[in-house]
Amino acid sequence: MDRLPKIALPAVFIAIVAIILITKTIVRIGPGEGGVLFKPAGGGVVTDKTYGEGWHVVAPWNDMLIHKVRQQSISDQMNVLSVNGLEVSVNGTIWFEPVYSSLGLLIKTKGEDYVQELLDPAVNAAARSVVGRYTPEQLYSSKRDVIEQEILDEVRNELEGQFLNVKRVLVEDVKLPPTIKQAIESKLQQEQQSLEYEFKLVTAQKEAEKVRIEAQGKADANRILSASLTDKILQDKGIEATLELSKSPNSKIVVVGSGDDGLPLILGNN
Repeated sequence: MDRLPKIALPAVFIAIVAIILITKTIVRIGPGEGGVLFKPAGGGVVTDKTYGEGWHVVAPWNDMLIHKVRQQSISDQMNVLSVNGLEVSVNGTIWFEPVYSSLGLLIKTKGEDYVQELLDPAVNAAARSVVGRYTPEQLYSSKRDVIEQEILDEVRNELEGQFLNVKRVLVEDVKLPPTIKQAIESKLQQEQQSLEYEFKLVTAQKEAEKVRIEAQGKADANRILSASLTDKILQDKGIEATLELSKSPNSKIVVVGSGDDGLPLILGNN
């Protein structure tokens, strides 16, 4: 009975050490993540290998640094100046992902907080540079897609060779001082009304031209027809009509050549 506690105590200690070692040496890397081995006593971050998803055995004196390697996004609000010095608030989102095979180099050169240390400054600098080329009106209306592409191009240039791939930049909102925004909206509304008026005017002009052309066509047709109707043709048409009428079942008398114009005269219609 006295020996049981003496035997159990080392066993419990060994079990605890074993659990700690197992917990320390077996590392799980989740979906969309990558791992970089860090050797505190042997050269620091290993840059030539990125560990993929699953379970990995790591020596207890080393660490596995795990980071997302799938596409990610960050959103930010920046206060920048337009070309005329007006302060503009821009809300944007950027999509990016680390270069998988260079995750170790990214962490070794930029640190584990590479988003804050590397990406954020690059985006802010690009946004200030690009927005500073445009007027508030351009930022608010027609230049949104152009601005997004220019920011994306500048960020990519800034991060070239920095082991980060920037996929897309989206400018979600541009906030202007209320007075400037109201003035721009009023101007845009007036321009829209002017375009609508011009459209109606052009439509009315086209309709009037259509009516004029149709009327001219009818006038030309009547003129040509009148010029072609000689007395001889009219007499022939009259004779044809009289003969057709004489064939009707109603009783009548046809006097040939008794009309004023020499056409047959029909009498006795019932």
